[in-house]
Amino acid sequence: MKCILMNKNVEVLIAEYNETSKFFDYIYEVKDINYAPYILKSFYVENDFNDTPFRTNLSEWFKGRGIPSWRDKLDLLLHRLNITAPYELLDKAFGLSLSDQYWLKPYNSNISYDEINFFDNDFDYAEFMEASLSINSKTITKETSLKTPNNTTDGMLKKAWIIENGIRYLLKGGYKNETLQPFNEVLASEICKRLGFNYVEYTIDTYKDIVVSKCPCFINKDTEFITCYQIKNDMKRYDSIKDYEEYIKKLEDNGIENAREKVENMYILDFLIMNEDRHLNNFGIIRDVNTLKWLDVAPIFDNGQSLNIEYYDDEEVHISGIGRFFYEIKPFDESIKVVKNLKRIDISKLDGIVEWFDDLLHKYQHLTGYSDTRIQRLCVLLNRQINKLKELINE
Repeated sequence: MKCILMNKNVEVLIAEYNETSKFFDYIYEVKDINYAPYILKSFYVENDFNDTPFRTNLSEWFKGRGIPSWRDKLDLLLHRLNITAPYELLDKAFGLSLSDQYWLKPYNSNISYDEINFFDNDFDYAEFMEASLSINSKTITKETSLKTPNNTTDGMLKKAWIIENGIRYLLKGGYKNETLQPFNEVLASEICKRLGFNYVEYTIDTYKDIVVSKCPCFINKDTEFITCYQIKNDMKRYDSIKDYEEYIKKLEDNGIENAREKVENMYILDFLIMNEDRHLNNFGIIRDVNTLKWLDVAPIFDNGQSLNIEYYDDEEVHISGIGRFFYEIKPFDESIKVVKNLKRIDISKLDGIVEWFDDLLHKYQHLTGYSDTRIQRLCVLLNRQINKLKELINE
């Protein structure tokens, strides 16, 4: 299929798209590389884009927009969607997403972005939501139910985009039989709110007696989310703390104010809740797709893999105490050292948050089945991290 890769209303390139393999077999013309996905910037060679990594990485980028192979209970989801592989969904809705404005326009088609984008136009989600989140679900019967932004969602957790009162919300469940992730998201929101960090607000919701987290989309039809992973491909790589410094410099050079402090806030949160999964695709920047101006550091989101107690006995809570810092796996006690000035944090604003978290966990105890002991140990761990941060601030 001959098509045009679009960024909202701008033609990026014209290519031959293989609807079977979901790869781009040939690129006829690059119309405007500036509006291409940022990840492709470092691979572009003018007038030489078919026999270089550019076309391969274009294909990998597009295929990477789909539901990943490591999605929890993927086989069950595919059965319910009546497909054999997640990449079959990629072009069901022009490749549209709620994280950016890229889409595939059939060549010579008159269809417009305003007619099809998911920020302005409603989409069916009830069947997809049931297929993703429910314990028991039938096979999807309506083709329109596959024309949704749910086709282009990343991550391992079961999830679904829905619409309520015109607002796009993402629902996320727990992992396998674990249900703590939604509560960690809400805890992270409460910490960020109290400390004045920029964040995506998560709330607890239920779907058919399943606890899920719920958050609004932080992108609109004029912006896109560019991950740190994409940006670092346009940087010199040192495989060390220098990469972090290069990343901060890159943000500052592109006009983002207080970039260092905003990124530091994310690592402060990760220290407090012991977030083990701060990989390079769940933080980054927001860019204006019309002007290409870098607007701000993306609000803090995706904090579910936290407070992971490996096991506990009568005397002690046993934890790994290790998280991610750029490419490195480091103890939280080490990664917190990246913060230049901890004294700017008013730790007293977290007074009472342990009791608040205890109340939240007990409120949904009838659905999670958490024992009083487990809840108590989770609160002990949170309280320990707050006290550790307090000691670091007072040093």
